Amino acid sequence: MMPDCTHGYQLNSLPTSHVAPIVFVVDDDVSVRESLELLIRHEGLEVETFTSAQEFLDRPATSTPGCLILDISLPGLNGLDLQKRVAVERPDMPIIFITGHGDIPMTVQAMKAGAVEFLTKPFSDEVLLGAIRAAVERSRMLTSRDAELRMLRARYARLTAREREVMLRVAAGLPNKQVGNELGISEITVKAHRGNMMRKMAANSLAELVSMATRLRLLRSAAKTSPAK
Repeated sequence: MMPDCTHGYQLNSLPTSHVAPIVFVVDDDVSVRESLELLIRHEGLEVETFTSAQEFLDRPATSTPGCLILDISLPGLNGLDLQKRVAVERPDMPIIFITGHGDIPMTVQAMKAGAVEFLTKPFSDEVLLGAIRAAVERSRMLTSRDAELRMLRARYARLTAREREVMLRVAAGLPNKQVGNELGISEITVKAHRGNMMRKMAANSLAELVSMATRLRLLRSAAKTSPAK
């Protein structure tokens, strides 16, 4: 059972950092797939291999951290085209390109599009493993950040309309009395809404609440809608 996030469930306790990462390999050369699979499993990582870009795209997306080892030359959709799809559909998936005939323009295009590494065959096992380790760590960070944001959004969705109004103003630095004046309610009522809001958001301090509101982009939207003085 998931912990009740309205009772102090901390963002940094999210389990994503403990989920075993998956390394996806897309290469139409069976010998390359098999050798990479053995190498990666020996490193203690899960691995899934695919013969084409479409086969990889047909696999249901997962929130598990990991990375994609991708050959440039593939039948049908090539590696650079797949990179464009992944950037839209799975933006938290770091990509390591491997190729036997890369050139500088191809490398520049891949790196500009966000690839974390571009390796030309033959490359050493340690070089590849180093790139995988860095990519997986990056993926863990991105996946954890995404999970935290989903948690924040779920907490915010539990607030009443009035609690959201109070949260916006409190996070913007307004004292309870001014919040009450703006909303047309008493200071005592503001304090009650503020207490409920802080509990539901699992915010232990004003600083934490401001950080949450910033990540939810509430302060930016509040500034746009605030009446001019």
